[in-house]
Amino acid sequence: MILFFRTPTNSVIATECNQELNAEDVKKLCWLYSDATVENEDNLKGWFIGPRREMITPWSTNAVEITQNMGLNGIRRIEEYFPVKDENADHDPMLQRMYHGLDQEIFTVDIKPQPIIYIENLEEYNEKEGLALSREEMDYLMKVEKDLGRKLTDSEVFGFAQINSEHCRHKIFGGTFIIDGQEMESSLFQMIKKTTQENPNKIISAYKDNVAFAEGPVVEQFAPADHSTSDYFIIKDIKTVISLKAETHNFPTTVEPFNGASSSLRRTMPLPIISLSKISRLSSP
Repeated sequence: MILFFRTPTNSVIATECNQELNAEDVKKLCWLYSDATVENEDNLKGWFIGPRREMITPWSTNAVEITQNMGLNGIRRIEEYFPVKDENADHDPMLQRMYHGLDQEIFTVDIKPQPIIYIENLEEYNEKEGLALSREEMDYLMKVEKDLGRKLTDSEVFGFAQINSEHCRHKIFGGTFIIDGQEMESSLFQMIKKTTQENPNKIISAYKDNVAFAEGPVVEQFAPADHSTSDYFIIKDIKTVISLKAETHNFPTTVEPFNGASSSLRRTMPLPIISLSKISRLSSP
């Protein structure tokens, strides 16, 4: 069942429960939702903008966890909807949708899986989808088809193309160049690395998993005397290492406060930690 709570700002917070809540639990939710009032109707009329039903928002995940910490059991999903004048109101179709009324089916997803698509012509599919597969890669996939005794699926071909892309493998950037029949001494990547090899200066580590480290200044740190337990904070000088990250990655998570807030988090945090472990005793907390 879904309960609707009207907030003081006139938004509606839909709360999905797998069991009926008693009066005390409803009272707690009203308090949690900033003195909201519970609607007595199972269906609300009007136009509303809210999250797409197919994706539970990070906000909902955090809200449900808060109710669990309050001792409320049986709440599965919490989403907020905003009333608008009509269906022409502005909204972000990637994250939101327009609802003509709110009912007990707003969280119901009735989507049938699409059938598996087998690729009949790899060369045409490669051109159509812009996969940029080389002749050698195409020949390899055709051999795989022969070994398996069946055509490859679209997801298999797409996965192969992504894993073996220039971005991941640096086939061109790190490949061997033969010009006028003569093999070049260095790849493009090796030529760039040569600068650091000949002039390391204060570089500690570079060209390892998209993150580099340089010697930093001595700074004053205010931190616990013993990090393994509760302790007094002290001031001490420490030698620092500067992290230089080369790229970001989008990584949707259920712990971000709103969609997109954790862009690059997956690579921003682990890369320095992983790379530092190769050059020092530093480890993740």
